[in-house]
Amino acid sequence: MKTLARKIEARTPAHRDRAIDGLRALALLAVPTGHWLLGGFTLDADGAIHNASPLTAFGFFAPVSWVLQMLGIFFLVGGYASVLSYDRREGSTRAWLKGRVARLGRPVLGVTAVWAVLIPVLDALGVPDDTLRTGSTLVVQPLWFAGVYLVVTALTPYCVRAAHRLGAWAAAPLVASVAVVDFLRYGPYADAVPSWLGVLNILPGWLFAYQLGVSWGGKRLGGRQARALLIGGAVLFAVLLLVFHYPASMVGVPGEARTNSHPPSLLVLALAAAQSGAAILLRDRLGRLLRRPALWAPVVVVNLSAMTILCWHQTAMLAAAVPASFLGPVTGLTTAPDTLGWILARLAWMPLFAGLLMLIGRYARGFETPWTHATAVRRSVAGLLAAGFAVYALG
Repeated sequence: MKTLARKIEARTPAHRDRAIDGLRALALLAVPTGHWLLGGFTLDADGAIHNASPLTAFGFFAPVSWVLQMLGIFFLVGGYASVLSYDRREGSTRAWLKGRVARLGRPVLGVTAVWAVLIPVLDALGVPDDTLRTGSTLVVQPLWFAGVYLVVTALTPYCVRAAHRLGAWAAAPLVASVAVVDFLRYGPYADAVPSWLGVLNILPGWLFAYQLGVSWGGKRLGGRQARALLIGGAVLFAVLLLVFHYPASMVGVPGEARTNSHPPSLLVLALAAAQSGAAILLRDRLGRLLRRPALWAPVVVVNLSAMTILCWHQTAMLAAAVPASFLGPVTGLTTAPDTLGWILARLAWMPLFAGLLMLIGRYARGFETPWTHATAVRRSVAGLLAAGFAVYALG
């Protein structure tokens, strides 16, 4: 490991912004950690597994989701990196976007195509249909991120123009838009508002942190604005929780009528603002810390496997839970997440999930690299398989 760390250190360009990579790695690792810790299963009489959450039984567990919900940081860093890449582009904006789309699309196409093949195989092996539908739902769940990220990336040229004109204030209209929709959804006129209105929050809700990142990358957001984001975001977060009674959990809780993340509520933006302000203020300190080869090496490995981690971490958990379902109740895997013993058991299972993800990633990493040897026929087959899985999972 020391030898590997030294090799990675030697190959790292002097101009590499280690703090940005470190923030991205931290946000990436929070995704599987959150899903593995806050997502559980129950076993029915037929041996099928169904989604469950410890947040249903343990309301005091909600603050954990505040720490693990780091998508605001991910979009912040994404906006920062995108504006630098956009400014360095050698070709047209269309060519730049095409490259970004390919980088995001290949891993998503890969995991959905593989699962399209797995579904009939697992069915033939006797895995219950309810288990297969639970699994497909979990696989699709994190993939929404790729679609939203693709849309906000396509808006990069407009974000750059807004940042040049308004600086950090370019994100303010996005906050206002989400606040208006939240007022309509949860205010005195809630009964007269159609349920689909919340969909209007998806784009501005996640574009908010991305726009901050673009302003940051364009040197239009500095320490003073970062402190305002940290303090203002924290105050707004507290007010929304204590005065307006927003749900405390940052992730969906089975059985709850309201959720903060799907679509994002104003509470998500408040948390993203506070996290973004803290990240900007801690950037230099984090960069100095990552000068240590032993800390820098895992950051590089995680960044190189970003989409693999995002696309396959739920599969890694299912690779442990589905076989366990044939054995009956297994604490921390197929038992209801309603005891402290379950939490301790789940923490003990998480190294296994991580090991399975590393094993899967050894082969799935190929989906992140350009498909130079893939013929048009193979790409078409992969696309059809992916479409078939999407119809199954969403239907």
